[in-house]
Amino acid sequence: MIDKNVTVALKVATSIDNGLDNILQHILIYFYKMFPTLGNSFFSFTYGQAIFAIFSFLAILIIRPFLVFVLIKFLLKLAKKTDTIYDDLIVLNLKKPLKFTFLILAFYSFFSILYIDNNVLNLIFGSFIIYNLFWYVWSVLTSLQGFLYKVTTKIYSDLSSELSNFIIRLVKLLVWVIGASSILSLWGINVTALLASLGLGGLAFALAAKDTAANLFGSIAILLDKSIKIGDWIKVDGVEGVVEDIGMRTTKLRTFKKSLVVIPNQIVANNNIENFSRRDGRRIKLHIGLTYDTTNEQLESIVSDIRIMLRKHKGIDSKSTILVNFNNFADSAKEIFVYAFSNSAIWEEYLEIREDIHYKISDIVTKNGSSFAFPSETIYLENLPTKVP
Repeated sequence: MIDKNVTVALKVATSIDNGLDNILQHILIYFYKMFPTLGNSFFSFTYGQAIFAIFSFLAILIIRPFLVFVLIKFLLKLAKKTDTIYDDLIVLNLKKPLKFTFLILAFYSFFSILYIDNNVLNLIFGSFIIYNLFWYVWSVLTSLQGFLYKVTTKIYSDLSSELSNFIIRLVKLLVWVIGASSILSLWGINVTALLASLGLGGLAFALAAKDTAANLFGSIAILLDKSIKIGDWIKVDGVEGVVEDIGMRTTKLRTFKKSLVVIPNQIVANNNIENFSRRDGRRIKLHIGLTYDTTNEQLESIVSDIRIMLRKHKGIDSKSTILVNFNNFADSAKEIFVYAFSNSAIWEEYLEIREDIHYKISDIVTKNGSSFAFPSETIYLENLPTKVP
């Protein structure tokens, strides 16, 4: 695979070189005939070569935006004839690598006109061509992420976004490795032999990469286990927040203080995860303090009315536990304990349900002729002095 990429790059470079040489020879000969002084030489090239090299370099750079615009427009017209949107995205993402292609061409034409030809320069241009080819592949992969999302939705509907992101990143990593290996092979470096010859260095590298491998397998375990997904509110390893991204190495949490916490996937996979988003409801727990002058009859009526109100409330899960009891003689109040669950786990809806229950409990207490207690002290004096000195 790598040798094939190197061969393609060298063939492209050779074809460009041969084509330019023939064209340049004819153009320069024509100008030498018209302006003989351009044939005078300094260093190892003529005045005509220097002028023409600079002119061609600047000309390509100047017309590059126009050429890219025309090519993209033409390709978009072809893409719009299809029903899918992904070919349009591919064309749009090819804009930057296409600009880089013309930049390579500008430098190549400059050195070709000056007839500067050596092995190192050829290797540099070959490396740029390989880099550019893999940049095109990278852009296509980025454009197809939406298509991969649709495919993964059919397989794992709950983790389609996370799974598609993981696959895209894995393929991009593979493309990067193949591209880097192709460039090294072009320079005559045997990648396999290089890795094998590292010896103790390879062992050290393997030990250093141990955590990276553990995090990679941790991300796979998270995706297969479906324990979390992007957008979930979780608590893991003492950190609480909303999952923003599940990568190949780390999971990113956005805390409620708006700070970003990055946790290695091996820690996420090997620790207890509390996933608040998987709850079907939230707990409502109240301690209602009434004044001590509230009679037993009033207490019984208040407890009964609150219990009936909760069972009939649309925001309360009637199938879950509902407890309302006169629970305690506190220092300053007679306490009623209220325990129930909302039928929504969404924070905003839960707060609205809880608020409505507070209003209704307040109305029930007022209706039954009682009032809420607040911390207070009563001082009893057994004897008052008859005379004030």
